[in-house]
Amino acid sequence: MFPTLLNGQITDAVTQANVKVLGDAPAMALGNLYVATSQALSNAAHNATTAQQQAGITAQAATTSGVSTLLSLDTASTGEATQKILG
Repeated sequence: MFPTLLNGQITDAVTQANVKVLGDAPAMALGNLYVATSQALSNAAHNATTAQQQAGITAQAATTSGVSTLLSLDTASTGEATQKILG
């Protein structure tokens, strides 16, 4: 290097620190990408699980409503009407 007012060891130390930061930057960027990707995938899996649970609850509610409707029909009048038709 050309002569400066600073000690050569100081400029070398600063230069080496800058080179280390520049060398670590790609690894840090890739690490951040991996973390962001893993968080996105885990959120997607969690959302899929929640959607599946909610679909199961909706199906159970629909089944319960259907069975309740079938069981609430007046069977005595239905039986008499069937007997008159077939009888």
